[in-house]
Amino acid sequence: MSFSKEFGEHILDMLAPLGPLTLKRLFGGACINYGDATFALMFDDTIYFRVDETNIERFKEAGSEPFTYTARGKDVIVGSYYLLPDEALDDPDEMLDWARGSLDAGLKVARAKQAKKAKANERKK
Repeated sequence: MSFSKEFGEHILDMLAPLGPLTLKRLFGGACINYGDATFALMFDDTIYFRVDETNIERFKEAGSEPFTYTARGKDVIVGSYYLLPDEALDDPDEMLDWARGSLDAGLKVARAKQAKKAKANERKK
């Protein structure tokens, strides 16, 4: 798995209205973050957006599939990321609409991790 720099830059341009985003290398691909919140993965010039209980049905209704990769000869399904529908790749407004729900999901996960870390630090005192 991999991704091209050009694809990553194109996606960041389309998502620029969301605010300051960073692209980080990740196991031959990349992730897109807003602060500490990861809300998208890119592999093989394909983008997957984070899902949770608020937006997963929309992805399923669009025929989207979860992110899957092969490790040690077995398929691994990552159910928290779903493939962005093809039609959204060509329409910046549509991509932003899909991305906003995924960003919200990513922010929830980041806040939960921060709260868990704060709680652990509090117990150490």
